[in-house]
Amino acid sequence: VQLVESGGGAMQAGESLTASCSTSTAISAVDVVGWYRQAPGAQRELIDTIARGEEVNYVPSMEGRFTVTKDDDNNTVYLQRLGLKVDDTGVYLCVVIINGAYFWGRGIQVTVSS
Repeated sequence: VQLVESGGGAMQAGESLTASCSTSTAISAVDVVGWYRQAPGAQRELIDTIARGEEVNYVPSMEGRFTVTKDDDNNTVYLQRLGLKVDDTGVYLCVVIINGAYFWGRGIQVTVSS
C-alpha cells in the first residue's frame, strides 16, 4: 500500500489548509483511513479516522477544527483546516489501516507563521 500526501508548505495564520492523500489501494475496501499530526518535539497525535463507510471519531481537541473526508472513486483522503493557527505547525500524515496493520504516507510539512 502506498500513500502520497500533497498540500501544505509554508502558510500564514488564518489561511486554510487542504491536504490530499492518494492511495494505491481501494479505500472503500480498507478498514480505516485517516490523518495524524506530529508537532515539533511532540508525539504523533490522531486528528480523525473514517471507518469503512462512516466516520469514526475526532480527537476531542480536534473536533470542529479539522475536517476529514474521502473520495472512494478516486481513492483519495482529504484533510481541511480553516483558519490555521501557529500551533497547527507540524507534519501531517495519512494512514490506512488494513486488518490491524498501519500503512503510512511520508507526511507533509505544514509551517504556519503569524
